[in-house]
Amino acid sequence: MSRIAVAGICGRMGRRIATLAAEHPELELAGGFERPGHEDVGRDIGEVLGLGTLGVQVADSIGGVLDTVDVVIDFTHPGPTIANLKAASGQGTAMVVGTTGFTEEELAEARALAAGVPCVMASNMSLGVNLLLKLLPEVARALGKGYDIEIVEAHHRTKKDAPSGTALMMARAISEGLGRNLDDVGVYARHGMIGERSADEIGIQTLRAGDIVGEHTVLFGGLGERVEITHKATSRDTFARGALRAALWLKGRDAGLYNMLDVLGL
Repeated sequence: MSRIAVAGICGRMGRRIATLAAEHPELELAGGFERPGHEDVGRDIGEVLGLGTLGVQVADSIGGVLDTVDVVIDFTHPGPTIANLKAASGQGTAMVVGTTGFTEEELAEARALAAGVPCVMASNMSLGVNLLLKLLPEVARALGKGYDIEIVEAHHRTKKDAPSGTALMMARAISEGLGRNLDDVGVYARHGMIGERSADEIGIQTLRAGDIVGEHTVLFGGLGERVEITHKATSRDTFARGALRAALWLKGRDAGLYNMLDVLGL
């Protein structure tokens, strides 16, 4: 039995992770925390989630849960996630991190901290997306230079970062598979008289609307045909279940930074 705590437990993702953890036969929901001053701090977690009394209160920081849990799951924001990684690394507590929107400097700091504890870090924890991360470079290499590559991602109106972390993972996987540097070939917006498309560029376009959970399409456009590979998430539960799978996988692991391909054996 692994004891987990959830960062941002009262948010949309936090609630789903915590609820599914409470129902999981191999996990114990042993803690959760919110920012200081949040209206639910001090309340019983079960009552917050609508699960009845669990006898565990919402803490106001990660420090309130580290002594009682094996793994902390964090899908919050870059600043709080880095602070949580610092606290967890100081105590050797494992973490699962699904936060997106890091700057390059923040990501480097997060990775350095994560390497000091058993930590799974991934921008997307769904099985389908991670299978695509293995498949897309192979498709790109097989089709070759005769096919233009575009990635279109769509998410809900409240998502703060763009492009999505998943779109960037896909673009990096493809560019590395083709021996390209994404910093040199990534094109994130087009407007006006832009000239002819270059053969090497990888377009990454962003849509934000309504309550779209997450959609990603990779388009390989050739002369006379195109190949489209699409992943659509219809529920946040797919990411929550992936995070719980990662939390279970971490049990007994050595300190180090892992990703979902490691968890899935891919």
